[in-house]
Amino acid sequence: MSRTFSVLFFLGTFPLVFLAALPASAANPILPPNTRAILDHIYDGRSDLAIPEARQMQQQFPDLPLGFVLEDEALWWNIWCYAAEFKYGMTMPRHREKLPGDHHYLEVAAKAYALAEANLARQESAEMYLYAGMAGALTARLYSLRGEARSTARVGVRARGSFERALTLDPSLADADFGLGLYNYYVDTLSTMARVMRFFMGIPGGSKEEGIRQLQHAIRDGQITPAAARYYLALNLHNYDQKYQEALQVLEPLVTQYSGNALFHLGEGDLYAKLGQKQQAAASYQAASAAAAKLPDAECRAKVDLLVRASLAAVGGGPAASKP
Repeated sequence: MSRTFSVLFFLGTFPLVFLAALPASAANPILPPNTRAILDHIYDGRSDLAIPEARQMQQQFPDLPLGFVLEDEALWWNIWCYAAEFKYGMTMPRHREKLPGDHHYLEVAAKAYALAEANLARQESAEMYLYAGMAGALTARLYSLRGEARSTARVGVRARGSFERALTLDPSLADADFGLGLYNYYVDTLSTMARVMRFFMGIPGGSKEEGIRQLQHAIRDGQITPAAARYYLALNLHNYDQKYQEALQVLEPLVTQYSGNALFHLGEGDLYAKLGQKQQAAASYQAASAAAAKLPDAECRAKVDLLVRASLAAVGGGPAASKP
């Protein structure tokens, strides 16, 4: 992935799952009863279960943006799977063209943003600023994947402002630090040319060290973002810092907890491969194949099969045995 758009891609790789609407003074918000199940299904690769559950939440809590945020989060992991490619010894999505299905994704994000803004017009709250920021990031991450840099920057800067306002109202919201942590990390990885571009596009600066601290805070104290923070911290340590052993230590708890997520297994295999541990890498890739074989989504299943084959070939492990 080009470093020119690193700051923008933070929005394109942003797992967007946040808190239920409660007063800004609530240090430990109480989530709707089915939130945990939806999150577990998202991170275990079961968007077929998470999306209907998120839509049920929308019906039960029509004024709450969370149901729409969770639906788009589940949709995003499908997009991630379909667009992923194995390149430079690493599986991740880097670019794709506009597709007809993008319209629904953007509509869901717009609905989440509209609900957050309507709530904020009545009363300010940290949670609603979080939802507003998340809705902006939902939109910007797809723009980023499609290479629409200016649109990504415009919406992304707005989202950053919402995250900051949320923390101003409630500094205890570690989940808000997740959003700002990704932003700060990616901005500080920009190349010299990209920094010039950042200046002219009006993108605020950031600090990688601060970003890592914020991500670690989300992992340690976040209510619902620890898994997401773990994944993207591991991804960044791999992709930008080449700290493969550290990235592996961050990622492994997710592989254990969400064994059905083929993408987590692929990430683990990539790190083992970078560490020269080819046998362990092959085992992780085969685990990804086994996990994908259980998915009801035929398109994602087929894509993971291709990714596993390419990954195994890179470590000399031969073709995978995943069945379409």
